[in-house]
Amino acid sequence: MTTRARRFSHRRMTRIALAGVSVAVMAQAVAARAGEAQGVVGTAPISATRSVRLAIPKGSLETGLVAFTEQAGVKLVYPTELTAALETQGVDGEFHPIDALTRLLEGTGLIHKPAGASTITLVNPRYVQLGAPAAGAVTLEELHVQGQGGARGATVAGQPPRTGTVGQPPVPYAGGQVGTGTRVGFLGNRSVLTTPFNTTGYTEKLIADQQARSVGDVIQNNPSVRNDAPPYSERDSYFIRGFSVTNVDTAFDGLFYIANARRSFTEGLERVEVLLGPTALLSGGTGRVGGTINLIPKRAFDEPLTRITTSYFSDSQVGTHLDLGRRFGAYKEWGVRFNGAYRNGATPLDKNAIEVGVAALGLDYRGDGLRASLDLNHSTQNITAPTSLFNAVAAGIPVPRAPNNRRNTSSTLEYNDSRYNMAAGRVEYDILPDTTLYAAGGVSRYNEDFLTSNYLVQSTTGRALNSLAVQPLELEGFTGEVGLRSQFYTGIVDHHVTVAAVEAVSKNHSRGFFPFALPSFQTNIYAPIHLPNGSVPTINFPRSERQPLFTELYARSVAVADTLSLGDDRVLLTLGGRFQEIDLKSYATRPGPTQGTLASNYVESRFSPAFALVVRPFENLSFYGNYIESLDAGPTAPAVAVNANEVFAPVVSRQKEVGAKYDFGTVAVTASLFEIEQPNAFTDPTTRRFSVSGLQRNRGAEFLVAGEPFAGIRLLGGVTFIDATLVKTAGGQFDGKAAPGVPDTALNLYGEYDLPPWLAPGLTVTGRAIYTSSMFYNQANTQSVPDWTRFDAGLRYVFEGANGNPVVMRAVVENIFDDSYWASAARGFLAVGAPRTVIVSATVDF
Repeated sequence: MTTRARRFSHRRMTRIALAGVSVAVMAQAVAARAGEAQGVVGTAPISATRSVRLAIPKGSLETGLVAFTEQAGVKLVYPTELTAALETQGVDGEFHPIDALTRLLEGTGLIHKPAGASTITLVNPRYVQLGAPAAGAVTLEELHVQGQGGARGATVAGQPPRTGTVGQPPVPYAGGQVGTGTRVGFLGNRSVLTTPFNTTGYTEKLIADQQARSVGDVIQNNPSVRNDAPPYSERDSYFIRGFSVTNVDTAFDGLFYIANARRSFTEGLERVEVLLGPTALLSGGTGRVGGTINLIPKRAFDEPLTRITTSYFSDSQVGTHLDLGRRFGAYKEWGVRFNGAYRNGATPLDKNAIEVGVAALGLDYRGDGLRASLDLNHSTQNITAPTSLFNAVAAGIPVPRAPNNRRNTSSTLEYNDSRYNMAAGRVEYDILPDTTLYAAGGVSRYNEDFLTSNYLVQSTTGRALNSLAVQPLELEGFTGEVGLRSQFYTGIVDHHVTVAAVEAVSKNHSRGFFPFALPSFQTNIYAPIHLPNGSVPTINFPRSERQPLFTELYARSVAVADTLSLGDDRVLLTLGGRFQEIDLKSYATRPGPTQGTLASNYVESRFSPAFALVVRPFENLSFYGNYIESLDAGPTAPAVAVNANEVFAPVVSRQKEVGAKYDFGTVAVTASLFEIEQPNAFTDPTTRRFSVSGLQRNRGAEFLVAGEPFAGIRLLGGVTFIDATLVKTAGGQFDGKAAPGVPDTALNLYGEYDLPPWLAPGLTVTGRAIYTSSMFYNQANTQSVPDWTRFDAGLRYVFEGANGNPVVMRAVVENIFDDSYWASAARGFLAVGAPRTVIVSATVDF
């Protein structure tokens, strides 16, 4: 039975009435509907923002709840059979009522969690996490907070206050696939309805149910995001709203340049959040014109967790994932969450094999006003015969049809071996009930050694020139941030003020654009020539640990924003700006006397303003609009230009967006219109002067849906339409042409259906369709790739194991029709879609 179906079958409900909180329920009506007497106790309501003195001893939960209602003055209506066999550790001290209820429930297997804009549900988190029926679920309906701008002083177990972020992310929305809120950069956690941007947080439950291996798999649920790297290469890379966003620009727990630079694996992730549009105010740094991906690490729940998942991936890849979570201390202040995974074997791509190891340790502390976290991550990825990202097509010929999706043009002597290590910490302290001071920082190192192919397709028959190359790489990242979030009133205006200072550093150790070259040879993408093992000597290849410093980027910024709220968050106006300084240095890397010397130095600064408005005429409807920017380091004129080596000011991309969001209670929809303008630099062919005179303009419309519209039916996805136009180009040659690599229509729709209990209890059918329209490969729009559609299908079966814990069996077939297609034509490269792939897994709790 689904959560919603169980909600309507439970006639006896528990409700909390607090002063300042409107609870539309009467005990008499509940008792009448239930048809029997309830446990009804309590006195007058009490304010959610006022602390009370409690002394409730260890013992029966039923007795403890009665004492709680008497001492706190809280009215409770609950089914007595739910608590009859449970014990509580009690509470002793001064608490807010909701905090006290949380502590009374600790160790009982029950927690209270919001399930929508006006609903809180008691659930067993272990079952909900796995998608099993919510055993013992009890619904607390219509908990409306009035005049507070949110439940200030009231918290949910494991969740930070409104001005904090350390702890569990915002609770899942109906259906459990997306969050009710996301982290909006330095503004902190905000609900989706009150956020003036298009944002989605994909949950750990969705990640597990779709058996996503990396973040690149997760974002396939968003129609405004497209992968632009081959599935069996060494990296994930994206086009968001039609602009390139590489994995280097992914944030980890709100910090940049510390996430895995090539591919982020999902085993240690609780959420994958996608915020569409530029983010100069929200996150600082450079780039991310189309949007930002933020990774939220897992934290320990109140209930102990020991979970093992074994998986099989076609053709012969096997993996194991261990997930351990524990909390310690008198009030479970200390949390430990460890995720370890290993998989190895051949993929459906000929000659390709991938070995992945992941270890993620998340520690956290939640005390009285003090919260802290520490994350340590390590991963390795070793690929044999990786597919090449660099599949270019010569000018003047049509793009040939895609090769067979199982045929690998790489040889088995090619490889990509990478190692990634990261440490990140965050601490925050509530200096006042609604004022939080925080600091965060992280460091990372990524090493990559590879021998790979670069293809230039020369004819429609598939003839191509293959150039082998070695380009070892080491990337170092560091980010530090300090800030303050505060909520206060001035008259009738509620302010949510945030101030932050950030320094982010990225260092690239490589030989830049001068790889260690090897001989080229002719091949064919339809009948590739494979070099035998040992034919290319690798003993003297340079290693990533010994590469010279090529570039280093320092991005320093100070930001301030104020969200002004009127009428219980019915009108929210956000005003802010970020002053940024970009310091970019490059060094000579060619062997010789100049190696290591400073080649260029660039220091520029700029203030980036932003403003956004949310208007909510009704509780579940919001209209929003925003103006926001992104910032990139200014380009330098090339040597062939008459103004060679001239350094230009930072390049600013600008977005204007309007939209609407509606929450039907169990399904939420978002519709938006946006325009993003990105300046481009080029050398004029007539004057040969280099300047920032180009412009690309992307205009689009998005429609997203998420939730459970009917009991047992869940939907997630949407459709995006983009008109990407080259407004200004060199000499006006391509003015008015479509921007390469951007489809004008993209659709993603994922669905689940729980079969009726009388037919197949615990069995869920899943399916997904992904459509991408045709797109141009070159600026002249003379080369293009056709549209494509991919269909996936799967099953999920949940049942009770021998120890009484749930067991989940999952099976999915991706690209069930085994179609071969060019999945992307972005950035001048072609990427072939993955062949039919079968994934089977079993998840067991102990």
